[in-house]
Amino acid sequence: MGTVPSALKHCLSYQHLLKEQLWIGESAPPPPAAPHPGQESQASGLPAYVKIVEVGPRDGLQNEKVIVPTDIKIELINRLSKTGLPAIEVTSFVSSRWVPQMADHKEVMRGIERHPGVQYPVLTPNLQGFHAAIAAGATEVSVFGAASETFSKMNINCSIEESIEKFEDVAKSARNMNIPVRGYVSCALGCPYEGNIIPAKVAEVSKRLYSMGCYEISLGDTIGVGTPGSMKRMLEAVMKEIPLRALAVHCHDTYGQALANILTAIQMGVAVVDSSVAGLGGCPYAKGATGNVATEDVIYMLNGLGINTGVNLYTVMEAGNFICTALNKKTNSKVAQASFNTGTVN
Repeated sequence: MGTVPSALKHCLSYQHLLKEQLWIGESAPPPPAAPHPGQESQASGLPAYVKIVEVGPRDGLQNEKVIVPTDIKIELINRLSKTGLPAIEVTSFVSSRWVPQMADHKEVMRGIERHPGVQYPVLTPNLQGFHAAIAAGATEVSVFGAASETFSKMNINCSIEESIEKFEDVAKSARNMNIPVRGYVSCALGCPYEGNIIPAKVAEVSKRLYSMGCYEISLGDTIGVGTPGSMKRMLEAVMKEIPLRALAVHCHDTYGQALANILTAIQMGVAVVDSSVAGLGGCPYAKGATGNVATEDVIYMLNGLGINTGVNLYTVMEAGNFICTALNKKTNSKVAQASFNTGTVN
């Protein structure tokens, strides 16, 4: 063959590095079986396994201005179900008057292919939504509160106290039916209306959700203003009230801090991370909020840390490419952008 030019050698080495990170190629080993979230790695002190909760089909699409066809939503979820993701948030059983994009929740729930070992939670703001979700086949639900009084009124049209009362009704019914309930706390690191949110308020709302039976509390930086410093302070307050194993983080990337904030949370022992394929998302009631952190970017970072997720990054990127093509928009994932630009992904 002769001498390989040094530039080509560099290119081939770069391609090999990316292929190792992306698990591309027939020789790539399948992801190992996942241990329980929070199990610590002996060497680094970091969790050996981090559970990824994919929120793209719900949180990612709810803010799209043009209604996404139901069959596209179903196809996206079906593709994501084949990636190794353990949880995919499917839709929201809210009034179509408030969130028109989720009006087809029943059709989506009934149209998806369910894979063994994958959870398909849905959002339910009240008892009416809960019963509709169960009738459509939901086996896990989520309730979504806020640490900001103003945001709560804007987002779900009631005060924090009123929302807690509604969630308690949902939690009680779910408990009677053996349905797991997950809790969200929005504006955990800042509010578009009230500005800074004190960590004690986040801890208070989190404690009430956990006390009513939510098995996991997802702490949301809804407008993406958090930094590693504010993330650390907030988690320190919440961890005094809630077991570490029951915490998750949900970061938007408005100010480019999402991965740094997630790394901070992981270093503190949090082992559940919400993310959205292709970085889709926003919030209809949080002006200026850009997309969620991209699932692709989170997995790439965790792969580099030697943390197992059980998720194949390459197939997630394929799902991201599918939905971005359908929406006629560019992916927000830096990893996907770089991989497609270098030809690592064809």
